[in-house]
Amino acid sequence: MMFQNQVIWITGASSGIGEALAVAFAREGARLVLSARREEELKRVADECNRQSNAADHAMVLPLDVTQTDTLAPATDQVLERFGRIDLLINNAGISQRSLCKDTDLSVYQKLMDVDVMGQIALTKTVLPHMLEHGSGHIAVTSSVAGKVGVRLRTGYCAAKHAVMGFFDALRAEVEDEGIEVSTIVPGFVSTPVAENSLTGDGTPFGEADADNAGGMAPDKAAEVILAGLGKGKREIPVGEGKEMMALWLKRLSPELTFRMTKNRK
Repeated sequence: MMFQNQVIWITGASSGIGEALAVAFAREGARLVLSARREEELKRVADECNRQSNAADHAMVLPLDVTQTDTLAPATDQVLERFGRIDLLINNAGISQRSLCKDTDLSVYQKLMDVDVMGQIALTKTVLPHMLEHGSGHIAVTSSVAGKVGVRLRTGYCAAKHAVMGFFDALRAEVEDEGIEVSTIVPGFVSTPVAENSLTGDGTPFGEADADNAGGMAPDKAAEVILAGLGKGKREIPVGEGKEMMALWLKRLSPELTFRMTKNRK
């Protein structure tokens, strides 16, 4: 029970990987702060977390839109008032894309950057001073294999995930000697609604299931891998079991082969 009584704040906690992480941490006896935009879904997840932890008040519902940066400091104050500290922040809010560059409005790229990059940076900057003051803490971000390689229909998503990989790798170099751990979570295909919620070129939801994601790792299994990695203090945590995970080492060994493979992938 390595996370027992730790205060863990998860964004994007209303579904998918975020929900699975919340339930897994609840079983470990963690105290949870659950954030996303959909309050009713957060309440549903919180009820399940409280059942798993056999406690009535271990899960705090804190609705949050990470793009509304002026709300992040007051939200952090609420967490500190409730629990007194933040041991682990998991920046998991995010949105994907399904459109060719030539068909994608610039506003869609802006939204991807605001949600997937700037929101993660803004919340991290809000929580970081508290951790530095106490000389301990752990910050994680959910990136993607798409943060290592580029693939069709995801120019904005790949750009955003490459950006968070770069930011949090650089942050680690700044704060690790101050007692702050930084982990980048690198999922491949996980069976979540990420495809249905993806943005098309005009900003409307894609609204369809994606065969790759639908056949991917189960969210609860992904959560197990992530908890194990965080518990060991791993700096980078690969999460997946499909062929896409080969890209993490193939890109280093043979960039040209990786480029050819991703170009030919439909």
